[in-house]
Amino acid sequence: MVTCYLRYIVDPYKLKEFEHYGKLWIPLVEKFGGQHHGYFLPSEGANNVALAMFSFPSLAAYEQYRADSMQDAECQAAFRYAEDTRCILSYERSFFRPVFS
Repeated sequence: MVTCYLRYIVDPYKLKEFEHYGKLWIPLVEKFGGQHHGYFLPSEGANNVALAMFSFPSLAAYEQYRADSMQDAECQAAFRYAEDTRCILSYERSFFRPVFS
């Protein structure tokens, strides 16, 4: 299993738009075989940092999701929404593997 961790720098005046963006992506990740762990919006502390995490069975499955999402109309509409609203200023993506007992 691999978990993708996304750290966003968002426009603090467009948190409603970013929340809508997150709600668009949760079912899309699941549509392509991933498990979404949610979006996390600012509450206390920095008002411009948001997070998201989702997992796929393998890095290869994640890479297939990325390729497929580029051809999917709903995914493309979600990308356009973020671009049109400019709610995301930047983001960074990291990958982790879980350790269980």
